[in-house]
Amino acid sequence: MERVDVVGPLDVSRSHSCTSPFKSYSFLSLSPVLPLPRLSLRTRRTFYDTRDPRVLPGAGSLFGKVTWTSTAMAEGEEASPPPTSDSDSWEKDLGEALETGGCDLETLRNIIQGRPLPADLRAKVWKIALNVAGKGDSLASWDGNLDLPEQTTIHKDCQELIDQLSVPEEKTDALLLNVESVITFYCKSRNVKYSTSLGWIHLLKPLVNLHLTRSDLYNCFYAIMNKYIPRDCFLKGRPFHLFRLLIQYHEPELCSFLDTKKMTPDSYALNWLGSLFSCFCSIEVTQAIWDGYLQQADPFFIYFLMLIILVNTKDVILAQESDNKEEIIQFLENTPSSLNIEDIEDLFSLAQYYYSKTPASFRKDNHSLFGSPLLGIKDDDTDLSQALCLAISVSEILQANQQQGEGVRFFVVDCRPAEQYNAGHLSTAFHLDSDLMLQNPSEFAQSVKYLLEAQKQSIESGSVAGGEHLCFMGSGREEEDMYMNMVLAHFLQKNKEYVSIASGGFMALQQHLADINVDGPENGYGHWIASTSGSRSSINSSVDGDSPNGSNDGRGMKSLVNKMTVALKTKSVNVKEKVISFIENTSTPVDRMSFNLPWPDKTSTERHVSSSDRVGKPYRGVKPVFSIGDEEEYDTDEIDSSSMSDDDRKEVVNIQTWINKPDIKHHFPCNEVKENGHMFPSHLLVTATHMYCLREIPSRKGLAYIQSRQALNSVVKITSKKKHPELITFKYGNSSTSGIEILAVERYLIPNAGDATKAIKQQIMKVLDALES
Repeated sequence: MERVDVVGPLDVSRSHSCTSPFKSYSFLSLSPVLPLPRLSLRTRRTFYDTRDPRVLPGAGSLFGKVTWTSTAMAEGEEASPPPTSDSDSWEKDLGEALETGGCDLETLRNIIQGRPLPADLRAKVWKIALNVAGKGDSLASWDGNLDLPEQTTIHKDCQELIDQLSVPEEKTDALLLNVESVITFYCKSRNVKYSTSLGWIHLLKPLVNLHLTRSDLYNCFYAIMNKYIPRDCFLKGRPFHLFRLLIQYHEPELCSFLDTKKMTPDSYALNWLGSLFSCFCSIEVTQAIWDGYLQQADPFFIYFLMLIILVNTKDVILAQESDNKEEIIQFLENTPSSLNIEDIEDLFSLAQYYYSKTPASFRKDNHSLFGSPLLGIKDDDTDLSQALCLAISVSEILQANQQQGEGVRFFVVDCRPAEQYNAGHLSTAFHLDSDLMLQNPSEFAQSVKYLLEAQKQSIESGSVAGGEHLCFMGSGREEEDMYMNMVLAHFLQKNKEYVSIASGGFMALQQHLADINVDGPENGYGHWIASTSGSRSSINSSVDGDSPNGSNDGRGMKSLVNKMTVALKTKSVNVKEKVISFIENTSTPVDRMSFNLPWPDKTSTERHVSSSDRVGKPYRGVKPVFSIGDEEEYDTDEIDSSSMSDDDRKEVVNIQTWINKPDIKHHFPCNEVKENGHMFPSHLLVTATHMYCLREIPSRKGLAYIQSRQALNSVVKITSKKKHPELITFKYGNSSTSGIEILAVERYLIPNAGDATKAIKQQIMKVLDALES
């Protein structure tokens, strides 16, 4: 049985029933598959996945069966209830903090720690959370005239609200006047025409119940409308298109079902969002929800509360037999009415979990939904209704895999054609040629299989490229990304969760890297971009209008694309090697940005190696570049270094695991030899297309750094010293009609060097023959 720990106050197992228009059911619990984030340093709660057949449906609460363990419990020790806390103590601290004045929201959070608010202190806490504590009377200069054309409707709705509340008769008239004044003044000051469908009465209901003054009532209402009710909160509005993308990201099966039934989120969630659940929930439940929501101080958190409520109905919705669309919509819309006070803690715990598993771009790229239009925030003109899936900014993609521990991490899938990928790609990206989907479906299917295997292995090994969130990257040009969109649709149809697209594609990535490195080469980003064509060239300047070789031909990015289209073709490469190619690109730790590639000097005429140097059949018409021979005592090709510095690209792997990989064709124990004579115990591993050097970590037996990885087709020479035949030098570079350009040199002391070099040579020849054909 799967178990998930989260921290929170004691809860009691319970069950709830709800009668839908088409069937009666008991709420089933929902448990995430990964640990929920800690909310406080108190008792650890354990959720059990009631989808496990060993757990009886309906046995738990609305959001899960709750049992208790102590955070300090020894292994195997029985669970015991948490110690009873002194409730009077923290409430007293809260009261004192509120009385002293000047208390901020962070101080309140530290005292409250997610516990239910005392009713007598709620009004003060909310005013601080809404940042209206001590604010003046906005209605002071108003003439008080209740004379709007729709005043009769306003008065009628306000009267119905007062009738729903337990208000002493002697206070009814004054309260009615206050509520009607608040709505009327808001309409006049904001130039808004009132209608009952706006749902303002529902928003005012929890506030009126706090017995606020007219000034505080207006200020709180204004703050909620301004900060927590999104713009375009109406049928087919932008907020609901965004909610659909969130559902699709976490629950693609449910999203697909609702899409098939043509039930858009606005059809059932309009009043959820427009009233912050107050339309359906009791005042007590609504106030409990708002207690947590206002303390979160993040307007987007309502999306995750809505998501949990919707997902909790998933089993019921998918199993229902009714085809009546209106009945299902009515059932979904009324779902929040089944919430009880006891459910709120679990609701927030699960919402917090989904929040933590959602890319930050969901909020950052849609921040214009909330806040006053008077602030001058530019609206995003992206049509979310046409979005295939959630879009992720390239800056988040680069930053995400720098994080340690929990958090959203992306497995980037580059879907551009092979020639564009080979010319330059994100160093941690896996290549999936989207053209194969139509041109070679069987190879595409195999590529997808190995992609998922590579994703799984990268997560298990802790690779910097590993991530459970799939992010697909295209070129950034709509006409070129048509096939990538088909690949995306393929994964979505398979109900694959955590599927997203890189906003702006590879073109946006290049531009972003150029933007964050405007200060010069000391902040170089060479290690972010890799090439599998054998060239370790810089394509940095392409985003500034320069061609990849450093000269400015005025065509900018188009010039780069034109060069890419004639680059080395590798579509016929066995799909298994794509996994190897992916692994080859995951070595650079993204928590540092070391400059490894030549910085393009726009004023210099010095030629930089270009990814377009090797086009078509790169070795035709030139002298064979691969050779094995004796090395002279003083070699003019000598340059210091392997292609990777000792301090960079420190990906840690298990040596035996790598040796046993099915793709490894040869393994040679050796010592890596540096220019200063220092030797490091290492292992050379050869695959069908690449050669890896794993340097042993002395302090960690059985583990090694991936010190080097080189494409076999970039080997131009293998030489040995006459006096030391076991000292083998590998030279990597490019070949053209003008000669050989050495880019990197690596030396190894290899026992039985003759056998090793023979095997490596044979594999290189196979690669060259494949390229030639």
